[in-house]
Amino acid sequence: MTICILMGVAGSGKSTIGQLLAQELGWQFYDGDDFHPPENIEKMSCGIPLDDRDRLPWLLALQNLIERMRRDRDNGIIACSSLKQAYRNLLQGNKQDIFWVYLKGNYELIYQRIKQRQHHFMSAQMLQSQIELLEEPKNAFIIDISKTPEEIAFQIATRLNSSLV
Repeated sequence: MTICILMGVAGSGKSTIGQLLAQELGWQFYDGDDFHPPENIEKMSCGIPLDDRDRLPWLLALQNLIERMRRDRDNGIIACSSLKQAYRNLLQGNKQDIFWVYLKGNYELIYQRIKQRQHHFMSAQMLQSQIELLEEPKNAFIIDISKTPEEIAFQIATRLNSSLV
């Protein structure tokens, strides 16, 4: 059983790559955005960055998902920003079954991607607050997001498959 968490700032491609990766591996995909309480969505829709107090119910919901996946022995992909090490520690717990993937890119590329998105609550203006909050992980597979989503998904799948052997 393996859980792969795709992390990074908004616009880094977590959901797109997560869906492609899940299809390629035949695993379940979970978008972390779906686990935000309505108050968080409302806040972000208004351009107000979340604080740690806002994020806690969201992180606990994701922690519950991870515990259920562990209990059911399900492989899965989760797209979740996980910007701070403390958030990653909460999700990881004392287990070593999470494969972290950090989708890393430069500000200009990510900003352009966010501006092009439609029907998403995260505005391009909030990108700077996420970058300021980001604590780059030390225990993650780092992927340059300048490649195509398909190339990135293939690269992650290859790495995951080699680590599962």
